[in-house]
Amino acid sequence: MISAGDFRNGVTFELDGQVVQVIEFQHVKPGKGAAFVRTKYKNVITGSVVETSFNPTAKFPTAFVERKDMQYSYNDGDLYYFMDMETYEQVPVSASVLSDSFKFVKEEMICKILSYKGNIFGVEPPNFVELVVTHTDPGFKGDTATNATKPATLETGAEIKVPLFIDEGEKIQVDTRTGEYMSRA
Repeated sequence: MISAGDFRNGVTFELDGQVVQVIEFQHVKPGKGAAFVRTKYKNVITGSVVETSFNPTAKFPTAFVERKDMQYSYNDGDLYYFMDMETYEQVPVSASVLSDSFKFVKEEMICKILSYKGNIFGVEPPNFVELVVTHTDPGFKGDTATNATKPATLETGAEIKVPLFIDEGEKIQVDTRTGEYMSRA
């Protein structure tokens, strides 16, 4: 059990049968009246964000979200298969669970599989990945005075904006959280 007075960013707990994670919290002690905890939390399964206030003495059951490193193997239609690196067991994950940032993942990359009581609800790709540019238009010197970009297709099929000096066949580093070009690899 965890009390609302002990909330910290990233704490997971059960609320009305749902698993939620604290995003922001603030202990408020007004001049008149009782203290309260203003909280912004996210439902870890649906992703919805809610803001509400709790009495600091309110207690909630702690939810333990398991985060396990698994290697992405392949996809078969709507199922994506991940291999447990310890037991070599293949775990199928539905495409509906994958985030938009999964488009930067290629086979044999290690991802974090998020589960609660054995039910997988999320896949976190690595924060930074190195991918090869498979298609982009040529850039010309003297095209611009400031940092201009052009579209590029990566080896996973994802499209991002890259600086004009990047050519086809180059390996670049991408931030999967924002989908932005970081640097040459």
